Amino acid sequence: MGRMNRMIINCLPLTDEERRAFRDATDGTDVRQEFTGVAAQRGMMGWKAVVPESLRESATAVIGNISPADCAHYPNLEWLQTWSAGVDPYLAPGVLGERTQVTNATGAYGQSVAEHLFAMMWSLMKNIPMYARQQNDNRWHDLGRALSPAGATVLVIGTGDIGSHFATLCKAVGAHTLGVRRDPSRPADGLDEMHGFDELDALLPDADVVAMAVPASPDTHHLIDGRRLTLMKSTAVLLNAGRGTAIDPRALARALAEDQLHGAGLDVTEPEPLPADSPLWKEPHCLITPHVAGGNHLAVTERRIIAIALDNVRRYAHGEPLANRRK
Repeated sequence: MGRMNRMIINCLPLTDEERRAFRDATDGTDVRQEFTGVAAQRGMMGWKAVVPESLRESATAVIGNISPADCAHYPNLEWLQTWSAGVDPYLAPGVLGERTQVTNATGAYGQSVAEHLFAMMWSLMKNIPMYARQQNDNRWHDLGRALSPAGATVLVIGTGDIGSHFATLCKAVGAHTLGVRRDPSRPADGLDEMHGFDELDALLPDADVVAMAVPASPDTHHLIDGRRLTLMKSTAVLLNAGRGTAIDPRALARALAEDQLHGAGLDVTEPEPLPADSPLWKEPHCLITPHVAGGNHLAVTERRIIAIALDNVRRYAHGEPLANRRK
C-alpha cells in the first residue's frame, strides 16, 4: 500500500478534546484517522478494541488491543499500538507480518502497580491480612510483632518503570533500596544501589523486602525457587507484580507453611487464575489480588496511555521512529 493511503484506526475511549489533539497530530500529513470504540468506557475495566470489518483491510495502523486471532485480517498493518504493557500474544510467530511494528504503553502503569505493591508490603508488615481473617471469625486477638519499612532493606528485582516507582515510595518512608537488573551500570530513580542478577544470591539474605517486577522470559522463570526462598530472612516480605512465573508457587506455599517468610503479596500467580485448590489461598501469611495492580484502575493511567499513543501518532504521521517499540 502506498504512503498516500495510511490510515490509523483509533480505538481509545477519548474525550472530544483528546480526539481533537489526535486530529491535530496528523494535520497536514498523508495520514487519516478513524475513531471507533471500545466495549467499555473510561473508568471501566477490560477495554476491548472494536474495529469494523470494513476498515480492517485499509488500516495501516491500529491503536488498541485487537484480538491476536484477528490480526491476519489486517493485511496492510504497519503499526500496532497497544494500551497494555505486555505484548507477548502479538509477538508469537505468525500473528503479525514481519514489517508490522508493535509499540506498547510502558510508562503508563508504574504509579498504579507500585502503589499496589507498596500497599501490599505495608499491609503484610502490619499483619493486616491476618487481622482481616480474624474479623471474619469475630476474633479479638493480638498477633504480636509487626514490621516497618523505616530502616528496612528493600530489594527490587526489575528496575523499570514499576520497580523504580516502587523504590521511590520505599525511600520516602526511610527504606534503603537495592536494585537488580540485567545491566547494573544503568541507574534508575529511587535506587540507592544497582546490582546484576549474578549477585542475587548474595543480596537475598539481607533483604527485608523482595519486590519483583520482571517480565516473563526463560531466565526469569522460577527466579525465586525453593533454594532462594531458604536464603531469605524469616522476617522477609516477598512481593510479585510482574509475572507469576517468576516464583515457584509450590515452593512458596511450602516456605509460608513452614514460617520461612513473614509473608507474601501476589498480584500475579502461576497459573492465572490461581486454581481453587492452591494452598496459597488459605495461607494466612499470603495476600492475593487477581492481577489488578495495573490495568486502568487509576484515571492517571488512562491519561498516560493516551499520551503515549498520541506521541506515537505524531511520530508515525511525520515519519519519525516510534517510541516504546517492542517489534
